[in-house]
Amino acid sequence: MDVDALYQRHRDALLVFLVRRTADTEVALDLWAETFAQAVASSRRYHGKTDAEAAGWLYGIAKRQLALYYRRGHAEQRALSKLGLERPPASDALLREVEERAALADLRKDLAEALSALSEPIRDAVQLRIVDELPYADVARSLRISEPAARARVSRGLAALADFLDPIAIREATLT
Repeated sequence: MDVDALYQRHRDALLVFLVRRTADTEVALDLWAETFAQAVASSRRYHGKTDAEAAGWLYGIAKRQLALYYRRGHAEQRALSKLGLERPPASDALLREVEERAALADLRKDLAEALSALSEPIRDAVQLRIVDELPYADVARSLRISEPAARARVSRGLAALADFLDPIAIREATLT
């Protein structure tokens, strides 16, 4: 496995992939670096033969890193904050360049429009559960509804947003 060649072929597209999924350029840069570090560390176990297999392997690593970030990222951020630790920030020029490549401003605008198309009760439930990361019990309490009703509202909202986000994912998949 020639990880250097894989890096050359996929570095930009993989970074854009991660930026668009995190909407945070610095987090995406961390995940991008960790993805390639994992690729180097596990390259001896890779047995694919084609460029497509190598790309699939690399993006699989990136998706696992992204899932790990979402599972533990919030807790790690709180722990770092309590300890008074900060990761060194990326330069403003790098952040601007990556955000432009990922068309992050357009994505945020489109997502805001999609959110505004949701009914207010559903939008509020999505905001509380997904953006504010509240447990369903707290969402229900805040909205003065039952927990199953809160789950249903969030589910309907995410399904409606998936209709918006799926074309973006399809477009990205055809560009890489």
